Amino acid sequence: MGRRILMFLLTNILVLTTIVIIWSIITSFFDIGGITNAQGEISYLTLGIFSLVVGFTGSFISLAMSRFMAKKMMGVKVLDPSDNLSTAERQLVERVHRLARAAGLMHMPEVGIYQSREVNAFATGPTKKRSLIAVSSGLLQSMDEDAVEGVLAHEMAHVSNGDMVTMTLLQGVVNTFVVFLSRVAAIIVSRFVREEMAYVVRFAAIIIFQILFSILGSIVVMAFSRYREYHADRGGADLAGKDKMIHALESLKNQVAADDRHDDAAIQTLKINGKSGLASLFSSHPDLDERIARLRAK
Repeated sequence: MGRRILMFLLTNILVLTTIVIIWSIITSFFDIGGITNAQGEISYLTLGIFSLVVGFTGSFISLAMSRFMAKKMMGVKVLDPSDNLSTAERQLVERVHRLARAAGLMHMPEVGIYQSREVNAFATGPTKKRSLIAVSSGLLQSMDEDAVEGVLAHEMAHVSNGDMVTMTLLQGVVNTFVVFLSRVAAIIVSRFVREEMAYVVRFAAIIIFQILFSILGSIVVMAFSRYREYHADRGGADLAGKDKMIHALESLKNQVAADDRHDDAAIQTLKINGKSGLASLFSSHPDLDERIARLRAK
């Protein structure tokens, strides 16, 4: 899920920034009134409505693009059951479809593989009907069947729980505050420069503050992501069995222990929160030991 959250957040920031740039060009070209009056006073009601519309529009556009972006950024090869698949590929598709039916899904998710040494899998998509579950080649090569089953069940639980939609709604709220606060801060900053430079300074400040506040807002999104991981672990245990889910998490833990490249980007996707202090606030996944302990206590 770490990949899914990272791609969603990056897409969201890019979409928000694009909307703001386009809107600024339109308002400037057509001389449309902004969120301040002739005296330079802020209309907080107008700004609030604008922030709400832009915030949720950006979030839902990011959601709509999530599956497409995941395929392109990760180089995912979608496995079509009607194609001439290898035995391993066909078994993977059948396993995902079996878990989907067990989860009560009416439409089967797309199944894909991407080439990478990292041990990782993720689920994404705008709806349960248009979801994607992808696994890395490294995961298939280094994990046994029970561990793979546990990982797939965990990702299927994310799809079944509708986590992407829930995350989108939360991101929409965060975006609303980001747009609102970035414009207020930009207006305040622009008042400290000469009038002829005010528009340029305000435009640049909006972009800078929006990116900064988006990064800070991701703390809230990441905290929610960590909470949903526990929920997906429980859902995975219900689908594949608690023993397989625990075995999958222990296998991930063993992969890290056997690899001395702890700073490698691939290791960061192994769902381990090995950070401390402020850095831990930006982790999308809780500590594996804690996840295993919670499952054992279930």
